[in-house]
Amino acid sequence: MAAVSGRLLLSSRGWFPFQFFVRHGSKAVTRHRKPMHILRQKLLAVTEYIPPKPAIPERCIRPRQQEVQEPSTLEKLIRRDVEMAFRENKMIAVFQNNSINSEELRLLRHRLLKHNIRMKFFPNQVLRSYLTDTKYKNLLPLFIGHNIIIVSKEPKTKELLQIVRSTTQITLLGACIENALFSRQGVVKYSRLPGLQVIRGEVVSGLTQMTSQTYQLLNNGPVLLTTLLEQYLKQQSEAATGQEDSTKVELKEAERSQGS
Repeated sequence: MAAVSGRLLLSSRGWFPFQFFVRHGSKAVTRHRKPMHILRQKLLAVTEYIPPKPAIPERCIRPRQQEVQEPSTLEKLIRRDVEMAFRENKMIAVFQNNSINSEELRLLRHRLLKHNIRMKFFPNQVLRSYLTDTKYKNLLPLFIGHNIIIVSKEPKTKELLQIVRSTTQITLLGACIENALFSRQGVVKYSRLPGLQVIRGEVVSGLTQMTSQTYQLLNNGPVLLTTLLEQYLKQQSEAATGQEDSTKVELKEAERSQGS
């Protein structure tokens, strides 16, 4: 009660507790940045450095990163057929399809089948993906647009050109014959070569002629030596016979002279 009464007495007399003044170090900001003059702003805007733009846009320099998509089941089947066609056939000719109609295409297929030559159709996307990592990659420039592939297990270029000659809606671009690449002119020259049997006969006849010439060259020396020896013996025998005859004549003359 005494404490409470003491507080009331102090408050009634106007007494307050001690107050402490703390001086802070920060001062009020009274200076503001002077705004830039309008002429200086214009001068800085005019003289601002603007980097030159590249001649080629950046989107053209950096190729787009395409997502690698896994081939579908149909593409895998077509790729397997392409691989079998290039592995099992010795002649693979590439033609450009110049809008040939279905009737002429059917007749052409029938004429080719008579010589066991077949016609194939494959998408260019699958062909390019297969040929990129093989030894036939030089054929890639031929597969542009609509193409027809004609294959056969034996190189029948002569029959192929004779059949295709009457069909003007397709054009020969190139071929791969026995693992060798040929242009259109190369295929034409290859078709003019003789058959394999004829070439083998020519090779055998050439080898036989060479062996016969070698035999003659090797045999000329002994034959000539034998002929010379025979001639020498003949001359020696004739000389000996002549000496004997002359001796006999001299003896006869000597006997006649003694008898007389």
